Amino acid sequence: MIVIEQRAPIDQPATERLVLPFDLRCKSRLRTRLQSGEEAGLFLERGAVLRAGERLLANDGRVVEVAAAPEAVMEVRSNDALLLARAAYHLGNRHVAVELKPGLVRFARDHVLGEMVRGLGLTVTESEAPFDPESGAYGGHGGHAHPHGHSADGEGRGPRIHDMMLRGGR
Repeated sequence: MIVIEQRAPIDQPATERLVLPFDLRCKSRLRTRLQSGEEAGLFLERGAVLRAGERLLANDGRVVEVAAAPEAVMEVRSNDALLLARAAYHLGNRHVAVELKPGLVRFARDHVLGEMVRGLGLTVTESEAPFDPESGAYGGHGGHAHPHGHSADGEGRGPRIHDMMLRGGR
């Protein structure tokens, strides 16, 4: 099993690839598999979210690129920047993780939130896409992965309302 305990500089060429959905990229302790099928153990600093494109350094010297796995998302596209800003505001006000790109707001699939955004006058579509939400104003490497004093990786406890909201109500 490959063991990963630290980050590598972004400019280091990767020899391996780790594809994970957003909720698993929020964990600091994780047993998973590389894209090649090799088992991997992550033991990283608590509270940091792995971002797509980041590099990790395995104990054996290999460099692993992090990739966002396709997952069930809702997408809002518009040329009206004000409408998109309103959608992002209302989603953020509910502590929903959102990915922002020009003309696009993407969030984890949640039909209640989809209806809320439709109520703002926007069209919402469902798709499968890599999801790499904003890290937040205080983000550094990660986002709001360890809210309000509970453990960063969610191990050893049941889901909390705030954690479920961060994952779009799932």
